Amino acid sequence: MTETKVPDGIQYTKSHEWVRIDGDTVTVGITDHAQGQLTDIVFVSLPAPGRSFAAGAPVLSLESVKTVADVYAPAAGTLVEANPELGSHPELVNREPYGRGWLFRLRLAGPPPAELLDAAGYRAFLASGP
Repeated sequence: MTETKVPDGIQYTKSHEWVRIDGDTVTVGITDHAQGQLTDIVFVSLPAPGRSFAAGAPVLSLESVKTVADVYAPAAGTLVEANPELGSHPELVNREPYGRGWLFRLRLAGPPPAELLDAAGYRAFLASGP
């Protein structure tokens, strides 16, 4: 079994999203651990820009050969962009979860949430859970 990739320099949620903060905007994707659990992703429901989401609200769904899983907003904000490549290439979420497989960008309605984990915290979270 290969080791799960957990890059430094970005933050993580306990629901397995990664978050890259750039000023008042965050880019969100799912972690290597999450894409591995879902297996082959075959469809991504891409929401329209301009929609507002509460922290913890589902933003989009990923459909894999195994299941359908929601991806949640790490903070309250307005959707700026959903990754247009995923409409025709949903497999990018599996192949490049921290790169071209990003999912969406939100403009934050307030400060980033304090409960985001750094890479070491996320690794510890993964090691402690089922």
